[in-house]
Amino acid sequence: MCSLRSHKVYGRYIRQLKDGRLKLDKMQIREDAKYDGKYLILTSDDMMAAEDVALGYKQLVDIESAFRTLKQDLSIRPVYHRLEDRIKAHVMLNWLALLLVRIAENRANHSWKKLKHQLNKILLGKFIFNSEEIYQTSNIDNKHRNIFNMMKISSP
Repeated sequence: MCSLRSHKVYGRYIRQLKDGRLKLDKMQIREDAKYDGKYLILTSDDMMAAEDVALGYKQLVDIESAFRTLKQDLSIRPVYHRLEDRIKAHVMLNWLALLLVRIAENRANHSWKKLKHQLNKILLGKFIFNSEEIYQTSNIDNKHRNIFNMMKISSP
């Protein structure tokens, strides 16, 4: 009860009765419902049109989403470089990885998380027999074939 009452978002919609019980503050809910779907956007450039400012914020959300994808879905973590060429190469590789993720998502009409989950089920085995290498994959089902077909690549 204490954590709900002191919650920074939900706490404002809960009031405590004299006997200690919690109750939804319907008046506060109705009051805040007036602002649903409305955003306050600030800019230091008063010459910009409202549409341009809103578009800039939408693009910012897209950029932040891309960085989240790089950090979480692709598991790319900070790498520390000192030489300028290595920094540029690292940024270019991250950008290329993100581009490939977006192409895969667009072609397959699925999120990267779903694609990764499905494709991680395919296992590859490497067998060495008489100094000869043989590679074998686990069974590839119709879901995997559909993903490969949508991405226009041949299945392994």
